[in-house]
Amino acid sequence: MTTPKFAQIKQFIVDKIRSGTWQENQRVPSENELSSQFSVSRMTARRALSELTEAGILTRSQGLGTFVATFKSQSSLLEIKNIADEVKERNGNYTCSVLILESINAVAPIAIALGVEVDSVVYRSVLVHNENDSPLQLEERFVNPALATGYLQQDFSMLTPHEYLSSVAPLTQARHTVEAIMPNSEMCQWLNLYNEEPCLQVIRRTWSVKGIVSFARLVSPGSKYRLGGHLTFKK
Repeated sequence: MTTPKFAQIKQFIVDKIRSGTWQENQRVPSENELSSQFSVSRMTARRALSELTEAGILTRSQGLGTFVATFKSQSSLLEIKNIADEVKERNGNYTCSVLILESINAVAPIAIALGVEVDSVVYRSVLVHNENDSPLQLEERFVNPALATGYLQQDFSMLTPHEYLSSVAPLTQARHTVEAIMPNSEMCQWLNLYNEEPCLQVIRRTWSVKGIVSFARLVSPGSKYRLGGHLTFKK
């Protein structure tokens, strides 16, 4: 099967970036230049550039052109996406290290966050999401067993908690708190941070139609991750 032209253009650009031929903030060929080089229409070249921009690999500036983005992962607060999909959209290699998978008795803050009784049994997982074998995000998650009974039986090296929970308790609502933190020694160990650096912490609670499903803490090194979003306002 012949690879579509727009996909060939995307791979060409990604290869240039990954090889170091094109550096951060370097201007990439324009739609006209790409359409001429690959003998395609401007619309095809535009599609390739647009999809790479949406994936955070390129940035576009009106009147100036298209540039290689800074090499930080980007996630949206306004749309909860599967982190494995985000990494793959950037043509990265996603892996997950499962550190802890257990049932615990909920202390008061966790019980309140999940809407369950204090000391009731809840599930806890601690994972590290990796991109190209480098730690990208530490995830500690507490789950309501009543809404995800098979949570502890899942192989989270094969699918993410987000994927599993979305299948058994589809998301209807989420709330976030975002702050900059200094990681503790345990976080530094899990994220392979040899020198303490500020991290981005997202506290997220998610709901299904039956109630609160999970309460998660997502911690990412500030040098590797950023949050972004796009808002569309209706008149």
